Amino acid sequence: MEDSVFIEKLKTGDEIAYKILYEKYYEWLCNYVFRLCENKKLSEDIVQDMLMKFYQKREHINITSSLKNYLFTSCHNQFLQHLRKKKICFDDLDAIKWEVIASSVNPQELPQKDRLKQLHQLIDELPARCKEIFIKSKLENTKYKDIAIDMDISVKTVENQMSKALKHLRKRANLFAL
Repeated sequence: MEDSVFIEKLKTGDEIAYKILYEKYYEWLCNYVFRLCENKKLSEDIVQDMLMKFYQKREHINITSSLKNYLFTSCHNQFLQHLRKKKICFDDLDAIKWEVIASSVNPQELPQKDRLKQLHQLIDELPARCKEIFIKSKLENTKYKDIAIDMDISVKTVENQMSKALKHLRKRANLFAL
């Protein structure tokens, strides 16, 4: 069936057309969203929400490209909307992580000067790129977006490198505390 005929059937609320749509695209769409979020349940929820909205607004939908492209774009937009709603303030998370790292060095055992020296030693152990990103973020208070632009990398890469740095520092700080 041609896309235009199929779309018209969907617009009129044809149940068979919706069943075909679901059977044909649901799994593909879930796999696509899963690649974005790496969470099976969330990907299924996002696809179901998108299909529900698609059905609710069926009469007003204007598809200028293929139906497949429209559905994938709609899922992508639904995922972005989910991120906006559930946005986690990375600065707050980083502050918490930083406190965990700092608290893992027993303050009663080491004077502050020694703790700072130890922390600088741990930072020096980081791989070069990871260290540069960590320093820009924590010591220079540069935002992830600005670091990404400055280093010509994605914000996601900055986040991954910060996670790697914090994990390393936490692990090494625990070894020093023993």
